[in-house]
Amino acid sequence: MSAAAPDWPAIGTREVPWRPGLPEDVVPRAVRLRHAGPYRAAVVPEIAGRTPQVGAAVLRAAEDAAAEIARFDTRMGSEVAPFAAVLLRTESASSSRIEQLTSGARAIAVAELGSPSTRNAEAVVGNVAAMRAALDLAEAPSPAAVLAMHDALLRDTEPGIAGRWRSEQVWVGGTSYGPHQAEYVAPVAQDVPGLVADVTRFAVRTDIAPVVLAAVAHAQFETIHPFPDGNGRAGRALVHCLLRHHGVTRAVTVPVSAGLLVDVEGYFDALTAYRRGELEPVVEAFTRGTLTAITNATQLVEELRGVRAGWDDVVRARSDAAAWRIADLLVRQPVVDAAAVTRELGVPAQNVVRALAPLLAAGVVTEFTGRRRNRMWQAREVLDALDGFAARAGRRGGR
Repeated sequence: MSAAAPDWPAIGTREVPWRPGLPEDVVPRAVRLRHAGPYRAAVVPEIAGRTPQVGAAVLRAAEDAAAEIARFDTRMGSEVAPFAAVLLRTESASSSRIEQLTSGARAIAVAELGSPSTRNAEAVVGNVAAMRAALDLAEAPSPAAVLAMHDALLRDTEPGIAGRWRSEQVWVGGTSYGPHQAEYVAPVAQDVPGLVADVTRFAVRTDIAPVVLAAVAHAQFETIHPFPDGNGRAGRALVHCLLRHHGVTRAVTVPVSAGLLVDVEGYFDALTAYRRGELEPVVEAFTRGTLTAITNATQLVEELRGVRAGWDDVVRARSDAAAWRIADLLVRQPVVDAAAVTRELGVPAQNVVRALAPLLAAGVVTEFTGRRRNRMWQAREVLDALDGFAARAGRRGGR
């Protein structure tokens, strides 16, 4: 492995021939001329043997952020059953919002049941699956693990590209006609497998501060842009894979993307700066995002604890009634149907409505479909807490 270098390499470019194939009877001649001839694609330096160098203050802040993540993980880990699922979902929803895939908590919960919902909600559920795959594969981050994450992300919404490296040129910004006016043109498709293998070799190094390593690996992944779609969400799932791999988290997911949402433009600007060879902006973005996310997530968890405790005061049921187990389920799954209650708790399908009766009487849940069959029940207080988390994350802008 090479010695630490003070300068991180900026990307280069190379000329690539372009075969647009724009139909003359549909696309104006002026547009076709603007998107004719060769273009310049990125040449991305490999990083597995390079050691990122950041200033002492930036490094100290990144190490403090890692310590805060570990403390949060320890606190939440004692109550992992309800909150692991909640935090995983909030991270998935926040990561999707960065890509302007916004959905309310109820729509996401409905989609998780497998019921028809909005397309954005279904995309968020795909992101939940990708996050689970990322954590399951944390022991051995590899190109195969990256493909598995992407497959989990898109298999239900874009099965034609899920879990496959791209075979065509992709770019950021500009128009769909061609890469000539793009803000960034990713490396040619033939370079992708080797570059992903390189970044996963970098990702398992143990001599780099974990938050610095995760931020740099993420920025390199976004620079490679290995897929036709889903790069941002897969790349942020990779961050959690690496935090778990390096032992920063063990039980729960810190919704880092919710922190990035507070300054989406700053996050995108940091990725642009990385391509110029500047490391500190992306490390600082993840450090700030982590600390902001922990504050927001802590408030969410406290609100959910309060909601659940409040139900104990208003629900009237025997101590061994199934209603109490359903109440616990609702904290992590705020919309349920009969099939979910049966699957999660073993309550016979014919007994679900009776088991829900004390919760309905207390106003803990309401039925919201108005149907006689295939009914669903919601815990409005939990949904409000989740939507409140999303509102606090907010977003000041995006691309």
